[in-house]
Amino acid sequence: MDCTIEIETPHTPHNTTTPHNIETPPNIGILHTPPTKSGSRRGRSDIGKQERNIIWNVYRFFQKIAENPDRLELINFRKVQEVTAEACGVGVTTVKRIRRRVDDSDEEVKFDTPRKKYSRDAKVVNMDSFDKDMVRRCVFQFYDNGEYPTSERIRTVLKEKINFSGSVESVRKIIKSLGFRFRKCNDGRQLLMERRDIACARAVFLRKMHEIRREINPRPIFYIDETWVNQNHSRSMIWQHEDGSGGLKVPVGKGGRLIILHAGSAQTGFIPECKLIFKAKKSTSLDYHTEMNADIFTDWFRNFLNLLEESSVIVMDNASYHSALTEKIPRTNWKKVDIQNWLESKNVSFSENETKAELLSRNEIKYAVKEYEIDRIALEMGHEVVRMPPYHAHYNPIELVWAQVKNYVATKNKTFRLADVEKLMHEAIERVTVEDWRKCVKHVEEIQEDDLKKECPRDLAMESLVITITGDSSSGDSEFESD
Repeated sequence: MDCTIEIETPHTPHNTTTPHNIETPPNIGILHTPPTKSGSRRGRSDIGKQERNIIWNVYRFFQKIAENPDRLELINFRKVQEVTAEACGVGVTTVKRIRRRVDDSDEEVKFDTPRKKYSRDAKVVNMDSFDKDMVRRCVFQFYDNGEYPTSERIRTVLKEKINFSGSVESVRKIIKSLGFRFRKCNDGRQLLMERRDIACARAVFLRKMHEIRREINPRPIFYIDETWVNQNHSRSMIWQHEDGSGGLKVPVGKGGRLIILHAGSAQTGFIPECKLIFKAKKSTSLDYHTEMNADIFTDWFRNFLNLLEESSVIVMDNASYHSALTEKIPRTNWKKVDIQNWLESKNVSFSENETKAELLSRNEIKYAVKEYEIDRIALEMGHEVVRMPPYHAHYNPIELVWAQVKNYVATKNKTFRLADVEKLMHEAIERVTVEDWRKCVKHVEEIQEDDLKKECPRDLAMESLVITITGDSSSGDSEFESD
């Protein structure tokens, strides 16, 4: 039977341009969605790129039949799904999947946009010291239980304990920022391992503090730290009606910033004469440490030492302005001439033909002992400085005191003026009692003693898992995600 199908070709009027000339179609039609113009005709819906491609494929399907009517006899229209897939230029599986979602009794079919309601987890990278401590302890807890930690497992625990809302990728970045790296273990898998220098610094610190607390004549221990508070600092959660009414009108943004430097102990609480509060120059700075420098801190530190009545132990972190060296040691960014001059000052002989790498590999440089200016000043006045390991701010009880102070400011801040916030900071610091300090110090000391007991057993457990490899991390970054 002869059957002819006529295809009506749309007419293109003069002075009108179209994205594609339908009269002379190209061999490969890739249709791009033109930019949407404002003020389009009412009732006209924009057609997306995928819809345009399908329309084009259907048009080409019928056009080929029109050009070659004999081809019509080869098409079995009883195979509806196969013919539909061929006409639309998609796979038969796609047609079947759509067909399963549609009821034949439906007069009007409406399809949802795929992934339209999909919500991604937020990226959370910036965390306070207490939440970071929770991440670290979560990793160690898995190993203590004889389990492999994965980003997803750690994320699940953090959701339960600190209501963490970040993505798995956020967990990876946070873990790496805490000094953890990946190493191969003896079964060929990748194991999450803490950097050797951080693990060593923690062990040395915990053992040192344990010995100090058990001295025959124990010396008082003072804790030093800096913090900050923003002009618009307020409570993050409040009771509010569902229509949005209630609560204070907090200005948008963070406003100005105050930097606070202080010291205290379980015996004295805050030392009133040590309080230093000043306005930050850049309120948009993410890290308040950029507002401090070695000169400001050194002057404050000298005044602090003059207030101590007996030989004491001073605990602080390793901020850059705490760690100014009495004498700089050659590094890779030094010029070769400067390295040679440094070696000459130490009466170390060398050849002019030696390269920069050879000079830096000399034992006088590799094993040179770093002497910090702050440590030297304290030692001259009869005191000892003990530095905390990196990423272990939770070993400093003043962090708990700062949380109490900032909570008071957040509760009382109503005007959101920097001058009023400064007054609130003074009030909050004065409200901290010696008993508050004693509780915070006792809590931190218990954590330190507990961690010290776990150091050796954990070290032996990790030794049975890890094999010796070169470098601090694996060559790849494929992670330890296999469950």
